[in-house]
This record gives sequence, structure tokens and C-alpha cells, in this order.
Amino acid sequence: MPVTIGTTYISIYNLIPNYLIVKRYWLFGLYCIYTLIISICAIAFSMFLGLFFLSSLEIDINTISRSAIFIMICIYLVVIIVSAFKLLKFNLQQSKTNIKLETKILETQLKLKEQELKYLKMQIHPHFLFNTLNTMYGFALKKADETPEMILKLSNLLDYLLYQVDKPFVPLTDEINHIKDYISLEQLRFNDTLEVNLSDKSCSENMKIAPMLFLPFVENSFKHGKIKDGKLTINIAFKCKNNSIHFSIKNSHSKTGTIQPGIGLDNIKKRLELLYKNQYDINIIENNHFFEVQLKLSLINV
Repeated sequence: MPVTIGTTYISIYNLIPNYLIVKRYWLFGLYCIYTLIISICAIAFSMFLGLFFLSSLEIDINTISRSAIFIMICIYLVVIIVSAFKLLKFNLQQSKTNIKLETKILETQLKLKEQELKYLKMQIHPHFLFNTLNTMYGFALKKADETPEMILKLSNLLDYLLYQVDKPFVPLTDEINHIKDYISLEQLRFNDTLEVNLSDKSCSENMKIAPMLFLPFVENSFKHGKIKDGKLTINIAFKCKNNSIHFSIKNSHSKTGTIQPGIGLDNIKKRLELLYKNQYDINIIENNHFFEVQLKLSLINV
């Protein structure tokens, strides 16, 4: 019994955790041999003491000596079984630890993505707001009839920009309506120098998208579009079929080498990659006459 306990203790508390689990296999094999030799010596010594004690009794010593192999088999069988349970317990604990670690990693990644999305949503250029307020100020000085309507549309648009973006999804029609409000405000500012054509007849109210997904494209066309032949021309089209959206926006443009690319389109691409990974296809066409963005979006997970 003492030899069995000692050998088992060395196996499960020293050899397995310090050498086998950490993949130090050579040392594990070497120390297993040492343990085996020492345990055999201990078994022989204990049997010698037993035989010495029983020699004064009327017991067949030859029978006891012939059971030495059986005793050794029993001892090492106990050691192997207990060691196997130790390994099984370690594997279960390691599996639980790995699951908890993976869960924490996923939660951290999710939080990082949420923070990145919030950061990207906040990167809306304020030039539109300042320009619109200046235009409203001019209309107010003139006491123009368009001023109340302009204030109402700006209020609706700001409500969408500030509060609706916190929702995971909004109806596509809401996004389109706010694009129309945005265009109306820009038309008041550009007067006769703006021509916008928008088509959205094929889109239903049941389709939902991430908020502010298309509005930055429209904002970008006003910011970087060029007035040619006295007009800034912008063509916007929404084509919806089943669970896919084909969006295109094209504006008049003059390509020059002095203009540095902004971060607007990069931010939009990052949002698309976070929200619709492997579900979108974007194509950008630029030449001396126009700048066009074509976006195909598949709403398979919405």
C-alpha cells in the first residue's frame, strides 16, 4: 500500500503536470524509468521484510514469493488508472478554460467592432451642417417662405443622424427619405446650379439595412462633385430585388492630380466590411467627366 500510494502520488503530482502536460517528453520518459526502478526496489524490499516476518510462522513462503509478479501488476495497474483519471480531469479543465477564453475573446472582439462602428458613424463631415445653417440664416434675413420647411427637414435629418444610428437596422425607405431631405436642403443652397435625379420605385418598406449606409455616399458626391456647364449633376438609383439592393450614385467630376483622396470612402468600406462581410460588392469608377459608385448588397442575414 505505501509503495502504491507513493508511486501514484509521484505520477499524478509530479510526472504528469511537470513533464507530460508541458510536452517535455524525454524527461517524462526518463523520470518514469527512474520511478519504475525505485518502485520495483521498494516492492522487493517490502516483500523481503514480509518474508522475513512470515518465516517464523507456518506459512508457505514459496506461495507468497510466486505472487510477486501479481502484486507488481496490481500496483502499476492502480497507478495507470489513477493517472488516466488525472489526465482526463486535466483535459476537462483545460477545455472549460479554453471555452471561457474563447468567449472572452469573442466578447472583446464584438465590443471592439461596436466601438469601431460608433467611431465610423461619428465621422460625418460637419461642412453640410454649417453650410445649411448659413443658408437658413440668409433665408431668415429675407423672411423667405422656405425657411420653416427648411428647418423641419434639417430637424428630421439631425434626428436621424443623432438618434437613429444607434439602431442596428432601419427600414430602407427611412434611409431613402432622409436622403431626399438631405437633397432638398442642398437644393436650397445650390439653387439653379444643382440637378439631382433619384430613382427608388422598386424598393419596399420591408427591407432593412444598417442606418446611414448610403447617406455618406450622397454627402460625398456633394462635397467632391464639380459644377460643369453651370450645374452639379447627381444621379442616384436604388434597385431592389428579392434580398439584394443595387445602389449607384454618379456625379459630375473633374479629375485632377492635386486632390488627395479623403477618408470618407475608406470609412464606408470599413463599415461594409464590419456589417456585411462577404455580402457586398463595391465598384468605383472615376474619369475626367464623372465619379460613380456602384454597390451591390445582399441582405441574407437580415
